[in-house]
Parts: sequence; C-alpha cells; structure tokens
Amino acid sequence: MHKQTKACDISKAVKDAVWERDGHKCIICGSSVAFPNAHYIARSHGGLGIEQNIVSLCANCHREYDQGQYRRQYGKIIQAYLHTIYPGLDESKLIYHKYD
Repeated sequence: MHKQTKACDISKAVKDAVWERDGHKCIICGSSVAFPNAHYIARSHGGLGIEQNIVSLCANCHREYDQGQYRRQYGKIIQAYLHTIYPGLDESKLIYHKYD
C-alpha cells in the first residue's frame, strides 16, 4: 500500500473513536443511520484518516457533502463542529505531506 493511501485510510480505532465522539449519529442531520467515514478534507486532497479530519455522516449528507449542491454549507458546518471540539485546530495538519 502506498504511504499516502495508508495515511488517508481510516483505521477501525479512528472510526470507533469518531463514532463515540459524534454521539452515534450524523453530525449534520442527526440520523442514527450514519457512519464515521467522512473526510472533512477529502482523501483526494490528501486528507488524513485521523480523528480531527473524520466525521460521522449519514449516506445522504455524505453524498451531498462529496458531490451535492450543499458542499460549501456542509463544509462550514463540519468545520465549525471540528473547531468546537479541537480549539485551535490547524487544518494544514490534516493533509498528507510527502516529506513529513
């Protein structure tokens, strides 16, 4: 597995921790049919598979965030949520850097 692929993958431990942190629900709509597998900073942009970059979303909110018309609005909701939990969050540390 390529280093970046591995760094951006979400481990079971991270999924479990995020699921607990997010109260077992979608952080946008509150649905209990959600999964802790949504990258705030997308994998395609080097978003790491770490707790500070992963949130729980239901399938509908995840699709809308990834590909829908609400990407910007959902991104702001996710950003505010993560910054509330991790005050002083440095978003540059959520991105894979080849030479780190």
